Amino acid sequence: MDYGKFKYQQSKKAHDAKKKQVVVHLKEVKMRPKTEEHDFQFKLRHIERFLKEGNKTKVTIVFRGRELAHPDLGRNMLSRVTEESKEWGKVELAPKFEGRNFIMVLAPLQSQKPT
Repeated sequence: MDYGKFKYQQSKKAHDAKKKQVVVHLKEVKMRPKTEEHDFQFKLRHIERFLKEGNKTKVTIVFRGRELAHPDLGRNMLSRVTEESKEWGKVELAPKFEGRNFIMVLAPLQSQKPT
């Protein structure tokens, strides 16, 4: 086998491997600690869509001003998101504070296939 044929076969293998690769994106949904019910449900539908598409989803609760004095509101909201989205995804990164934000990352369940 000559070197040119070998290089061609290697490039074909690399091309086929790249074609079969699944790219997972990280989508983000931002909320405030006092987000109302309808807006919360709207954001939850976005989270559902992102997870069903096979993307990881970062849920961020943004605190402003005096809202930082009540981190329990953000923690409750993230636990509610976790509870209501458990059929589509699981928590990959537990809720934690990052500056003025409370963040959590959800990953899609393995049983779901990206559409």
